[in-house]
Amino acid sequence: MSQRWIWIGLAVIVLAVGVVVVVTLALVPQETNPAFAAAVEFAEAAGKGDDATAFARLSPALQDYVEANCADGVSACIQSYIPPEWGQFLSVVFRRAAPDGAAWNVDLIATYEKDKGFSGVCIYQRMEQDSAGEWRVTRWAGYVSCGDPLSRNMAANPDAPHTAP
Repeated sequence: MSQRWIWIGLAVIVLAVGVVVVVTLALVPQETNPAFAAAVEFAEAAGKGDDATAFARLSPALQDYVEANCADGVSACIQSYIPPEWGQFLSVVFRRAAPDGAAWNVDLIATYEKDKGFSGVCIYQRMEQDSAGEWRVTRWAGYVSCGDPLSRNMAANPDAPHTAP
């Protein structure tokens, strides 16, 4: 009889752990907030060289900036910030966000295949909703090692590296 209770207890624990894992996976920040998902989508597209997707995520003002300042497109512009010794872009993840009125100041961390890029590249994006309800990048900064002091508080830092516009 006592073995039966042990098995029931173990089954309940396994079920509870399974539920926690499923809920956690389903509720990652970019799955619960479309502004965060759009920020990750833009950074991932730019990192992989997908100009069409990256450009579509920009606000009209930032699209104008890119057309005036990035001769080879938004991806090439962003990739120019990355030192060759970091290697190829691997991935980007949501780090944190702070609301600013109706906008979001979003911080992301990207990884590259080697050197400082492997330990984290800090990215800032200001996300604002357009009239159609889509989230657009209105400003970016960073694309620097998270160990760089200028990677701190890029939303309010006038000296944040690689700021556009």
